[in-house]
Amino acid sequence: MAPNWNLYSWRDKEAAQQPPWPDESVHQEVLDELKQQPPLVFAGEVRQLKDHLAAVARGDAFLLQAGDCAEEFRQSHAKIIKEKLKIILQMAVVLTYGGLKPVVKLGRIAGQYAKPRSKPSEVVNGEELLTFRGDCVNSLEPTPAARTPDPQRLLRAYHQSASTLNLLRAFTHGGFADLSRVHNWNLDYVKNSPLVHKFDSMAEAIYQSLEFMRACGLDSSRFPQLHQVDLYTSHEGLLLDYESALTRVDSLTQQWYNCSAHMLWIGDRTRQIDGAHVEYFRGVRNPIGVKVGPTCDPDSLRSLITALNPENEPGRIVLITRFGAEKIAGFLPGLVRRTKEMGADVVWSCDPMHGNTFLSTSGFKTRHFDKILSEVNQFFQIHRAEGTVPGGIHLELTGDHVTECVGGTDEVRDEELPYRYSTACDPRLNAKQSLEIAFHVSELLRSHRNGL
Repeated sequence: MAPNWNLYSWRDKEAAQQPPWPDESVHQEVLDELKQQPPLVFAGEVRQLKDHLAAVARGDAFLLQAGDCAEEFRQSHAKIIKEKLKIILQMAVVLTYGGLKPVVKLGRIAGQYAKPRSKPSEVVNGEELLTFRGDCVNSLEPTPAARTPDPQRLLRAYHQSASTLNLLRAFTHGGFADLSRVHNWNLDYVKNSPLVHKFDSMAEAIYQSLEFMRACGLDSSRFPQLHQVDLYTSHEGLLLDYESALTRVDSLTQQWYNCSAHMLWIGDRTRQIDGAHVEYFRGVRNPIGVKVGPTCDPDSLRSLITALNPENEPGRIVLITRFGAEKIAGFLPGLVRRTKEMGADVVWSCDPMHGNTFLSTSGFKTRHFDKILSEVNQFFQIHRAEGTVPGGIHLELTGDHVTECVGGTDEVRDEELPYRYSTACDPRLNAKQSLEIAFHVSELLRSHRNGL
């Protein structure tokens, strides 16, 4: 156990971004019920992910962390989960094919129901309402009753996460993810895209390789890596009461593990070194992500890494950078150098989404695909210049045919944003844009591998 830590020591610190629950007794009843529920993930799975992330930090694997900005209860049904899994599998195989290294697949899924917000309230149709904080807190519907935090939603978030995980495990270990079925991962609405033709050519090469192996007497069914995948789950560990209620002592190691997800991250708004989130997460053994933006200076980063990983355990810390295309060159090199100076064993991952958000002329929050690509390119260039490992990418995406980010091969225009803008919070890449990113990063990995 971390020194001077217990499961609720975070309550002695300031906890940012916690909802104002109207009835604390009802809130506590819900938490007591959550404490009795089975874990969503298991300590052995968490340790396995940590080993994979240690390989990412060494440059022996690559991290793909992707999924919804904010999951919605109404969207948590089989078809949507399957479509989301399809695009993640497509991206992973493209990255593996280009980078010639394993891809660690980490979904923003089965728990991403809470969101930090810049303001506690907003004005909608002339009425001031509490801000929407994610489906596990309140509803997006713009009425005072719907926006009132309801602790019963925490229980629904738990059960929705459990059913999503159950479905994902069935898909990833039940034959759907078999490499011989790689052609079946295409989504219907992108089948005529030039990117899909490119994907199909790669898929055919993979299929022929598998056929060659069979002809040589190598039965792919004997190699689980070829017919099933491990998809790990992650979400922002924002609501500390909920996370504490799902924290358990592992019977094998007697150590504390958060059992709501394999990995959790601390957001850019909650990473205060003396705050409650850092206090809670320093005591659990999961891999921990830390969102790092322009307000994080090298000394602050050093303090965070020291507090969260004093033993410099490989695979423990994932630094998720979110600067924006205009700022990454001014901030990232100094942070990379500081971690090198202290000998910190970390995974560097690029979130090119959050720093590139702007308000379109049509009034929609959006992101430009060219800016997203630019930040990814600079991320790789900076790590090459510094002699460090560009370990992964962190994307908000969906398998749905949305128009939320402008640009890409389909050239989504500003005036097209209202057509299919359905996100509950931030704009997401659609499947075509996601696949385009994967092919681009695949080329970057190939160039990085060849020293170009």
